[in-house]
Amino acid sequence: MVEAPSTPTEPAHPHLAAAAIAALGVVFGDLGTSPLYALHDTFVGANPVAVTHENVLGILSLFVWSLIIVVSGKYLALMMRADNHGEGGIFALLALTGATRATAASDRIGATRPRMATIVLLLGVAGAALLYGDGVITPAISVLSAVEGLGVATKALDPYVVPLTVGVLIALFAVQPYGSGRIGRVFGPVLGLWFIVIAAIGMWGIAREPQVLLAFSPAYGVRYFTANGWHGFPVLGAVVLCLTGGEALYADMGHFGRKPIRVAWFALAFPSLVLSYLGQGGILLTDPAAANNPFFHAAPAWSLYPLVALATAATVIASQGLITAVFSLTSQAVQLGLSPRLRIVHTSSQEIGQIYLPSVNWALMLACLALVLNFRSSTRLAAAFGLAVSGTMAITTLLFVAVARGRWKWGVARTLTIAGVFLLIDLAFLGANLLKIRDGGWIPLVIGGIVFTLLVTWQRGRALLRLANAEGAGAPADCDALLASIRDGSAARTRGTAVYMHGVDSGLPRTLLHNLKHNRVLHERVIFLTVLTLDIPRALPEQRIAVTVLAKGFWRVVAKYGFMEEPNVPDIMTRAEAHGLPFRRAETTYFLGRETIISAPKAGMARWRERLFSVMTRNALPATAYFGLPPNRVVELGSQVEI
Repeated sequence: MVEAPSTPTEPAHPHLAAAAIAALGVVFGDLGTSPLYALHDTFVGANPVAVTHENVLGILSLFVWSLIIVVSGKYLALMMRADNHGEGGIFALLALTGATRATAASDRIGATRPRMATIVLLLGVAGAALLYGDGVITPAISVLSAVEGLGVATKALDPYVVPLTVGVLIALFAVQPYGSGRIGRVFGPVLGLWFIVIAAIGMWGIAREPQVLLAFSPAYGVRYFTANGWHGFPVLGAVVLCLTGGEALYADMGHFGRKPIRVAWFALAFPSLVLSYLGQGGILLTDPAAANNPFFHAAPAWSLYPLVALATAATVIASQGLITAVFSLTSQAVQLGLSPRLRIVHTSSQEIGQIYLPSVNWALMLACLALVLNFRSSTRLAAAFGLAVSGTMAITTLLFVAVARGRWKWGVARTLTIAGVFLLIDLAFLGANLLKIRDGGWIPLVIGGIVFTLLVTWQRGRALLRLANAEGAGAPADCDALLASIRDGSAARTRGTAVYMHGVDSGLPRTLLHNLKHNRVLHERVIFLTVLTLDIPRALPEQRIAVTVLAKGFWRVVAKYGFMEEPNVPDIMTRAEAHGLPFRRAETTYFLGRETIISAPKAGMARWRERLFSVMTRNALPATAYFGLPPNRVVELGSQVEI
């Protein structure tokens, strides 16, 4: 049977206009603030283009048609069809490929991973890692480019641009522990005002030089490359900056649904962006010297100070959206077994998606401040921007190909025709940005490389640890033997309930064997508890709990969660009561294993990766806190495990 693309579960929106305005504040912040620096980098950046009539029209044509083809065509028309129960984003797309399920299953049974599943998994992890690089650069360049507008108003304020940027960024990250709920209610209207203002300024610039409207013809983009040849190719490294935030359209689909996002894009965001770029082009045609900051030069002189204030607010909102996305991405990585457990704070009792990760927040802040203090201008920082964006765009297209071929059973011709066009564009943008590596493009690669190494090391280390535990723990036959001995009365029993956390839903937990070996006693009620993460965002109610009676006083409980959910063991045990499991909270002891990783001279990982995995294990959030266990009811049994 051929599986058709799934239809997202659209959130209920009784007022579509209100939902579209809300989507503006979350989804379009990054895209909406790109006019601050995108066209500027084209004519003043690492590979500057001469400000001539033909070049301006050619570049504007590339900007307009990039927005049409990539944002409107790729993301809104194509990628939003690839939803995972209504959710989007690179991890949701990765889960749709089945790579996470395939590799986890093969690791569990000790077999060799399917090669294609491994390649797809690594692609997805690489795309996620590049998004972290984007998460570091976007707040820095967005806020810096907004504050630089002060220098257009008066050169006397130039020395204060960097200190003010640092202050805004510190304040932005400092308020993260309070959550984005209250601020989020005003995000949409502020971004709506921003789009209206940049559209008005754009129309004013177009009125000064109506010839810029010729840029709607793709012929001018073609003429640019015809006239410049290979020397014109690097300009794509700046053109891609107008697409920053395109991934948010897909990643935030689950929050708003497709319809509000599309309405917000076509009704306001898209026409405002096009008008803004064309207006800046009109100013460049009348005054080529305005290339040093075409966005602010396009505005009337009297409006500069309020425009800087509005631009700063808009860039803070754009940065907030990306910071929140990084929090969500990290939380999903933890659930999918790609990251160590981290402290996750819920900042809202009503909205499950509003979370705060302290360690990630402060790491992002330090990295952003380091970039601002090192580059000190959006022009220099723009050279570091774009590579992460174009790399993630290309990986998203490749993962879409895997979904189209493997899940939807599309034919080769159909897949190549549809996805091939977008992949060709993505690779062109990526190739142009690779030329900027020496000028700063290495920064997102280094950040992404570090994150990628951490993620794949943790995933591989956990797989090896599961295999080692499976070899040392009881097999199904051992489980049957133990249960038989219970029936014979050969094992001593004590009052109370013991819950043994177990990574797989078969065999015996290693902690149980350790407890029997050292204490030679079992509780009268013994529960083997396994928490599994599904490759869907949220588990259905009927999937949540499964209770199996193994023998007198023995139960196996399997709880399933989606990769956007967080498990809570006390809640699991309360739910299990409805399935006939006797549970007395005050008489329950939770047994956890704490492994000390020992590097062994056998096939596994390189020694340095094994040491890195050991360090990550020691610094991971304790299972007691992650699973919500009462600390005074937990017993940890240590063991040394060779990998």
